[in-house]
Amino acid sequence: MPYSTGRIVHDADAHLMETPSWLRDHADPGLRDRIQPLRYPGGNELRQTGDPADQQRDLVAAFDRLADRHRSDEYREVEEVEIMARKNFAATGSFLPEDRPRALDLLGFSSQLVFNTFHNRRLHDWEHGGDLDLAYGTARAHNRGMVEFCSVDRRLLPSCYVPLVDFDRAAAMADEAITAGAAALLIASGCPDGHSPSHLGLDPVWARAQEAGVPIVFHVGGTDDLIDPNYFVNGLPVPPDFHGGEENFRSVDYMGIPHPPAQTLATMIFDGVFERFPELRVGVIEQGAIWVPSWTRQMESAFDAFARHEERLAALSLRPTEYVTRQMRFTPYPTEDVGWITEQSGPDVCMFSSDYPHVEGGRRPIERFERSLGDASDDVRDRFYRSNFLDLMGSAAAGLAA
Repeated sequence: MPYSTGRIVHDADAHLMETPSWLRDHADPGLRDRIQPLRYPGGNELRQTGDPADQQRDLVAAFDRLADRHRSDEYREVEEVEIMARKNFAATGSFLPEDRPRALDLLGFSSQLVFNTFHNRRLHDWEHGGDLDLAYGTARAHNRGMVEFCSVDRRLLPSCYVPLVDFDRAAAMADEAITAGAAALLIASGCPDGHSPSHLGLDPVWARAQEAGVPIVFHVGGTDDLIDPNYFVNGLPVPPDFHGGEENFRSVDYMGIPHPPAQTLATMIFDGVFERFPELRVGVIEQGAIWVPSWTRQMESAFDAFARHEERLAALSLRPTEYVTRQMRFTPYPTEDVGWITEQSGPDVCMFSSDYPHVEGGRRPIERFERSLGDASDDVRDRFYRSNFLDLMGSAAAGLAA
């Protein structure tokens, strides 16, 4: 029996697990030597030490053994009962694309919006590194890899990265990604290098997304450090992250996750992006939603304080909260109170996500969300699990279970 039964569920946050040379393998030949293979720090089974050449050889051998294990009868015999217990590279369909349709069947989800695991920070840093050829070349390689992985099943919806650092190249990359099959255009949550995300020069990007019915999405990880690293200089040991390593979030920097999307979206609202593009949709993925009610109230306060003095605010036909309700969707963490968020911000803003196959998503996300939804109506639940996702995804959701 699948993990999810009895209702249509669309998963707004899922991942592939990239193998060491995944990005290099999808890059143009002239760029490959500039892209270092992935390293796997932390506490997982692929942790590396020693000479780089030895590391690479050992990693290739490790992935060969891992693939053989995934294809074994012993592994598949218990796949159904283990579908939510196996995480990261141990999970079904985490890095072997031919196995991902089987994972979807066992999960019981009608679709998954798929993101990379290890590359958001790398793509951000290349975008801010001053080399446009490298920034857009690595984005192109990423997008090829995402589309290829998701091509095995129409229920898999690839997110493709668009660096916003250069106006002309950003528009061209958006066109290229949409033509290649992008279901969503992924951009960094924070400010591009040298201009605001609301700059008029980026209007062609929003126009292309709106015309194609493809959303813009943010995902955690695509920024600089969330907080000043000196917050960790406290005379205490740095605690391990979810994976037992050092590279992910802990309680202190978790508190900084909402800041980049909150500032970026507020700026785009105040500068009229959503006024100019009323059909554009934005998904804020794996950045929580518990902050949305207070954030919208802060924007309302700013609107009331400055509307008389700022022409850009006076030109808006809606109040900030109305743009949020009309055009933005958010994925709460399983530890957040979806019932309370819905009571405060309405039933249209939250979407279900599993974070499959990551550890952070937990083994029972639906059960956790159900507890926090409490006595919410069937309509509220349907919006959370199904219809808010379909509204976000637009044309990319055409033909999916509705």
